[in-house]
Amino acid sequence: MARPVRARLAAALIALASLLPAGAASAQGVPPALADKPAKELFGRVDGPAPLAARSIGFYSKGCLAGGVALPVNGPAWQAMRLSRNRNWGHPDLVAFVERFALQVPKVSSWPGILVGDMAQPRGGPMLTGHASHQLGLDVDVWLTPSPGREFTREEREKLSATMMVRADRRDIDPANWRPDHWKVVRLAAQDPQVERVLVNAAIKKALCRDATGNRAWLAKVRPYWGHDFHMHVRIGCPKDSPGCRAQDPIPGGEGCGAELDWWFTDEVLHPKPSKEPSKPKPPLTLAELPEACTGVLLAK
Repeated sequence: MARPVRARLAAALIALASLLPAGAASAQGVPPALADKPAKELFGRVDGPAPLAARSIGFYSKGCLAGGVALPVNGPAWQAMRLSRNRNWGHPDLVAFVERFALQVPKVSSWPGILVGDMAQPRGGPMLTGHASHQLGLDVDVWLTPSPGREFTREEREKLSATMMVRADRRDIDPANWRPDHWKVVRLAAQDPQVERVLVNAAIKKALCRDATGNRAWLAKVRPYWGHDFHMHVRIGCPKDSPGCRAQDPIPGGEGCGAELDWWFTDEVLHPKPSKEPSKPKPPLTLAELPEACTGVLLAK
């Protein structure tokens, strides 16, 4: 079956630009044929990593990944899901974190292992669907559903859904699905020194604030954010080999269990009034808007 027209066009444009003399992209900026193209159409159609030294370039929501490596789809304590998306790529530091974290999970919980959702595309960058971030190979979605202790088929990995953790009224977790093991697994991720943020639904953050015992300092890293009803989004910091990676702002002080969390359960958030004028969709990032080095990452062969 022929690839969609947009895919063929993106591949043709990349092939055309790659005929430039070596170093032309860095010397002359973004090739005109690509400059105004949505970056997601370009990075989202590349099947393999850039054969360059590993480095994360730019910011988590505006950048790319050189020298990406793939997380094996099966490991002793993990399984990668949604393989058709080709998003099980990351900076070597992220892949090492996922493998290390997965092996620790059975030691702190009854989970045999973890199910790994989206990481990054082979060369990072904006994605064709979903995710404003995940562009540097430093983000991973870990399902809040334990691995079942058997290997899924490829079809199961495409069709099975993670377990919904949020109650229908959005004000708390669903007690039918939430277990003490959940907060222990989230805590394990947040306590890792490489981890910068763990993003979860506000209802999950509420449950963590209520259930966590002992040293609660790790709660500061766990931040509420829209979505994340089924998974936690774990983000590691900029690697030492990546001077062009821009770090996040420091985490605010405190556990994050007070008024800042209460705001997420106000009518303003849970039941927002419809806008009088429909908002215009934000235009997609173009290749020219990404860090200049990302053009070289895209065209590397």
